[in-house]
Amino acid sequence: MTHHEFPGRRRLLAVALGSAFALLQADAAQAQGVAAGAAAVNPAEALELPNVEVIGTTLLPGLGTAARDVPANVQVFTQKDLARQRQGNLAEYLEQNPTSITVNAAQGNAFQPDVSFRGFTASPLLGVPQGLSVFQDGVRINEPFGDVVNWDLIPQSAISSIQLIPGSNPAFGLNTLGGALAVYTKSGSDNPGGSIQATTGSFGRRAVEFEHGGKRGEWDYFFTGNLLRDRGWADHNPSRVAQFFGKVGYQTKTTDLDLSLTLADNTLQGTQTLPLSFSNNIRQAYTYPDENRNKLALLTLKGSHFLSEDLLVGGNLYYRDYKNKSVSSNVNGNYGEVDPVTGAADTVQATNDRSAINQASYGLGLQLTYLGELAGRKNQFVVGASADLGRARFTQESQQAQFNASRGAEAASDFSQDTDAQTTNRYYGLFATDTLSLGERWTLTASGRYNLARIRIEDRSGTAPELNGRNSFSRFNPAVGLNFNPTPALTAYASYNEGMRAPTPIELTCADPGAPCKLPNNFLSDPPLKKVVSRTVEAGARGKFGAAGSWSAAAYRTELQDDIQFISSQGAGSNTGYFQNVGGTRRQGIELAASEKFGAFTLSSRYSYIAATYQSAFLENSPVNSTADGTGNILVSPGNTIPGIPRHNVKFRLDYDVSERFSIGSNIMHASATYARGDENNLDARGKVPGYTVVNLDSRFKVTKDIELFGRVNNLFDREYANFGILGRNVFATPQRSFDNATAVNEQFRGYGTPRGIWVGLRYSWL
Repeated sequence: MTHHEFPGRRRLLAVALGSAFALLQADAAQAQGVAAGAAAVNPAEALELPNVEVIGTTLLPGLGTAARDVPANVQVFTQKDLARQRQGNLAEYLEQNPTSITVNAAQGNAFQPDVSFRGFTASPLLGVPQGLSVFQDGVRINEPFGDVVNWDLIPQSAISSIQLIPGSNPAFGLNTLGGALAVYTKSGSDNPGGSIQATTGSFGRRAVEFEHGGKRGEWDYFFTGNLLRDRGWADHNPSRVAQFFGKVGYQTKTTDLDLSLTLADNTLQGTQTLPLSFSNNIRQAYTYPDENRNKLALLTLKGSHFLSEDLLVGGNLYYRDYKNKSVSSNVNGNYGEVDPVTGAADTVQATNDRSAINQASYGLGLQLTYLGELAGRKNQFVVGASADLGRARFTQESQQAQFNASRGAEAASDFSQDTDAQTTNRYYGLFATDTLSLGERWTLTASGRYNLARIRIEDRSGTAPELNGRNSFSRFNPAVGLNFNPTPALTAYASYNEGMRAPTPIELTCADPGAPCKLPNNFLSDPPLKKVVSRTVEAGARGKFGAAGSWSAAAYRTELQDDIQFISSQGAGSNTGYFQNVGGTRRQGIELAASEKFGAFTLSSRYSYIAATYQSAFLENSPVNSTADGTGNILVSPGNTIPGIPRHNVKFRLDYDVSERFSIGSNIMHASATYARGDENNLDARGKVPGYTVVNLDSRFKVTKDIELFGRVNNLFDREYANFGILGRNVFATPQRSFDNATAVNEQFRGYGTPRGIWVGLRYSWL
């Protein structure tokens, strides 16, 4: 592709670099002096600080809750943690560090992973059941159209802290079935000075990143940008990523205001999963092209103000403009079928599906925090309301195609329109939470939220009036928790909470078994789906030992009622089918973690056990499954394991500070075997996708006070492994890997992890 095809990227780059050069001309000595004389910290700004001591238990700006009083196994990671490892993107950091998170390569691109926490997924792929809510500075970034999460739109260099809050916490609103991931961004008052770094290495990767922040009186500013290009580790999967984040803040002892802008313009290509018979060369593509272009502009205003010493009002206002254009190549599932009218067989080998999502969302929220006493006990009461509104225009076109010798889908016809639809969503919430100190050792937390979701679908083509429909879902979700702190170094807790997920517009319009649709390509008039309700119970403890040691342990169970699953109509390897409520599902498990510092060594270890199972029987169409009946169906029974979720996951992190200037670290990950999608009954003769262990290295060397040399080695031992599997039909089973439907073979397809990659970089910092 030529540069003139991407004017948005050039504009973003010009804005980002222009802002950088303008602000970098500020006198460094002046910036350092201003930072030294910073005003007193507003306690409502605590969530933006580099060292986080409170947990954001509501979305809107407030005081948060001390970690000792949170009845959940919360995990917190700061900008220092991210900077020490210098991962390629946020998803890589999440894969290698937090407990109970796993990542799979279903899309074949490092910036488009499925991220799973406790068996609940936040994915960029339409059709994957979403159960994890993700927020940036209190703004929900699950896209309204399908609740998907585009990880490539979050600039890692802008992150001040990450908080992973498990359970069905109702305070976080819709889609919080298994947990919430809250990202807080940096501010200039706590990040004075700046840096610029360049990285190069494997797969042709070249990246440059810059950031700068400062404070002048009551005003502060921060901006950062990232430009990355690589050709990808496999054939036909290059990435081009351009991200920018800027924030201007105003802070006094009583007021905190922030206006921020996030921009992104990314082009990502994937490789799809590969049949096991292709494993002699995992870098090849099954078919191509498969490309996604994501553009984002997010403007957020958030603030808080103390009305009195014990009364704080906080709120936010945002506008989010998101555009996606995608092209995907697919094998024609109807190849060879005879038309009952003409008597002619279908000879079209493939289709190229081109879709576009033009989405605008906006929202606001307001909450009041009162610090006082209840029955003579210390108490914090929060009440608030929020509204998240969105509108998406979806169009899809399809063209006939034929495969060339390298399995590229070459056009055999013009594009013709399949769908032109508009969806509108209105999500409203009223919530309250109270944290009551029952004494020096006991804390009681109670909260609740009323959610109302209204969704409308409209046909814009004028040819499908049956598409038009309105749906409404509502529920009150409660939560209660109890904390016991016998000593400052020990906390024990127990909690119960409930959450709700409303069906997304794409699920509501693709729910008829008699009229399956192609994801994300077609909408139909379908019967309504039920909302998903989650109920979570959790108990655990955490504490500290020694000067720098810490540990945690938790056990949990989440039950889902009326869970939604995509039921394929042509087998698991096909994207044609429908959404259906499949009854109950369950995720239960334990989490163990510990860390300690031994002189120059710091060791952390994390273990999670997740048993994710179906609790209701239903029929799944999976003709490739070796136990399928004559109609291609399998019976999924209560107790069957949900595919794609490893039961055992182990993570080790070792840091060794060789000297004040030189340090080295290593991440070791192990995940156990998983069932492939299409094997929901766990009986397919091909068995599981094997488990794997991967070792990564990172290192930093201070050349001078201001110059740092760093490096990374991912997959040190070049382990060939897969972290995703799906059953499918391989129509390229000939020795030449050419299309031949007559010799097609049923196989297990796998999504492979990245081979060994080595990157080095240089970073220059200033104050």
